[in-house]
Parts: sequence; C-alpha cells; structure tokens
Amino acid sequence: MSKPTPPAKSSLSPLSSFIFASRWLQLPLYLGLIAAQAVYVFHFWVELVHLLEAAFGSQTALQALVSSIGYKADAPLTALNETVIMLVVLALIDVVMISNLLIMVIVGGYETFVSRLNLEGHPDQPEWLSHVNASVLKVKLGTAIIGISSIHLLKTFINAANYDEKVLMWQTLIHMAFLLSAIAIAYADRLMSHHDKAH
Repeated sequence: MSKPTPPAKSSLSPLSSFIFASRWLQLPLYLGLIAAQAVYVFHFWVELVHLLEAAFGSQTALQALVSSIGYKADAPLTALNETVIMLVVLALIDVVMISNLLIMVIVGGYETFVSRLNLEGHPDQPEWLSHVNASVLKVKLGTAIIGISSIHLLKTFINAANYDEKVLMWQTLIHMAFLLSAIAIAYADRLMSHHDKAH
C-alpha cells in the first residue's frame, strides 16, 4: 500500500514571507515572560523560607512577612498567628496562579501565534494545548484572571481592618467587572463557534 503524498508547500511571495516571518519578533516577548516566571519562583521561595523560619521563632522572618503582606496589629506581633499564616499562604497561592497564567500565555501564545511546539504524543503535553486557539486562550486567560482577582479580594477581606472602605468597594467592583468581562468573552466565543458550525 503506497503512502499518501504530503501536500506540496505553497510558495509565498517575498513580501508574504517577510510578513509571515515577522511573527518571530514575538519570541523575545515570550523569553521575557519566562524570565518573569523565574522572578516569581524566586519570590515564592523567599516568602516560603520566611514562613518556615517564622514558624520556628525567627523574629526577623516574622517582621519580613508582616511587612510584605501589609498586616497591621494593635500590639506588636511576637509569633505567627492564624491571620498572618492565612495571608502568607494566600500570597503564595497568588504567585502560583499568576505563574500558571504566565505558562498559559507563554505556551499557548507561542503555539498559537509563533510556531507549533509539536508536542503531540508527548506524555507531559497539557490537556488544554491540544485544542488551543485564540478564542480558547482568551477564555482561559479570563478565567485565570478571575481566580487571581478572587485571591486578592479574599486577602483584602481577611485584612479588611487595614483597608479603607473605598478600597474594599473598588476591589469588589473591579472583581465584578472581571467576572462580567469573562462571561461576555465566553458568550461571544460560544456565539462565534455556533455561527462557524452553521456555515
């Protein structure tokens, strides 16, 4: 049985080739995001080490944590309390979620707009990458931003005594705006997919 012949590559005009090759200008942007990811990893470990040191009684680490999360108490803190632990853990979760967002932008954006990664059959290929396109990427990014905003809002509510009422109100309104925007993007994407199927 003869193997099917691969389709012949269409020749592009010099101008078309130049315009199409311009997509590689995005490569430094994705490399920059990878560098930003490394900064987040370093920040995560610094905060985690401070948390562990504070748990074993280090006052220096405790003060570093308190200043980094913006926590204020009526009396000086001499040991970790539940609120500080919760705020630090939420900050660590926030870093992880932003890191996940970066991975989606780096991997999904590169695959969609620059070049194929050819990960088909790779055991570590992300499940969402097999059907990624610009619309799917927008919806996933919107969902990730809502998750990050939720963590920020929860941190604010836990530490509400140190925030002005206007800050609480505006953070809630901004979170609702993110939520409505994601719903609108998902709805528009659904309408477009139904329109494409109809044709």
